[in-house]
Amino acid sequence: MQMDLLDNPKIKQIKSRYLLLALIPAVLLLIAFISCTTIDSGSVGIRFKKWSSDASQYGGVLGTCKGWVWYNPITQKIFEYPIYVQRKTYEPFRVNAKDASEFTMDPTIAYRLDPDKATAVFTKYRKTLGEIEDGYIRTCIYEAYRTCANQYTSDYLMSHRGEFESEVRKRLEVSLSSEGFLVEEFTSQITPPQSLAEAINAKNEAVQNALKAENKVKEAEANAKIEIAKAQGEAQALRIKGDGEAYYNRVVAQSLSPLLVQQDAIDKWDGKLPTYSGGGALPFINIGK
Repeated sequence: MQMDLLDNPKIKQIKSRYLLLALIPAVLLLIAFISCTTIDSGSVGIRFKKWSSDASQYGGVLGTCKGWVWYNPITQKIFEYPIYVQRKTYEPFRVNAKDASEFTMDPTIAYRLDPDKATAVFTKYRKTLGEIEDGYIRTCIYEAYRTCANQYTSDYLMSHRGEFESEVRKRLEVSLSSEGFLVEEFTSQITPPQSLAEAINAKNEAVQNALKAENKVKEAEANAKIEIAKAQGEAQALRIKGDGEAYYNRVVAQSLSPLLVQQDAIDKWDGKLPTYSGGGALPFINIGK
């Protein structure tokens, strides 16, 4: 009896109907899963057709998208570009200066994709930013180095590194911005050829030695000036002292009268008259009269 109920066409139809109703949500969920994606706020999505020959739509590109994006996975695809700052350090470049000296450049660039040009970038390259870094951007950096280095001699480049790097960055900004890439930072480590580095070191050492010698000469001159000043001071002190004593003697001499001189002589006389060879004392002569 139970088998007959199971074999009943109406019951089979009801089972099929309920099974179909149960499968519909699962199918819809699967379709939603493969037909919907999300684009991060720090990125821009590019929706394009897998097959298209319409040149007016940038080779099948339908435009940019953000947030939740619905698309037909059979005929369409979504490509995502980050629009926040990217940083890339390259392997060293070797370029020649105007006088054929070979310099080594170690560049680091920080850049970001212009969201307004994301569609044009994808249409032209159809590659990830990592692939574009190793291709187009690397070529732009090398060309900027090569073109600028050919305008500088070795000595001038080494003594004007800031000017050289500024010129390289200007050229790089022009070439990259035209393609939709904005340069945020650009730095270089410039390494000269070994022979030039040795010459620069020798020159710097010579300059330092010359400065040391010049400082010693200045020190000796300063010491000599100190000694001269000291001698001049001592001489001047002696002259002032001598002038003072001479002035004192003149004043004293002018103040002595003949009577004072005579009185001083009398005070100093011991009462003995001078003697002469004939014997006896000389008569006292009054020299005051």
